Amino acid sequence: MCVDYTDLNKACPKDSYPLPSIDRLVDGASRHALLSFLDAYSRYNQIMMYPPDEVHTSFISDHANYCYWVMPFSLKNAGATYQRLMDKVFHQQIGRNTEVYVDDR
Repeated sequence: MCVDYTDLNKACPKDSYPLPSIDRLVDGASRHALLSFLDAYSRYNQIMMYPPDEVHTSFISDHANYCYWVMPFSLKNAGATYQRLMDKVFHQQIGRNTEVYVDDR
């Protein structure tokens, strides 16, 4: 399912949560003998929507009206929200044995 959130994205303020410094990531990774990369499949679908905001993700099909309970792809702040979550999940390991960078492409 692909929903065009152009108008919603225009109406939402940008979340300016900072991405980690590429220099810090490269320096941190260069200290380790082994590197591992994780591709988080359906990553946004693991984050629940704030219930009062679900209505803003609504869309219409031939059969009914729907809205997302989880964060859909293509919302303006999805990448920043996911980066923030990963930073929170791995906060005790970041800089020690883990670096977190969300490639939102």
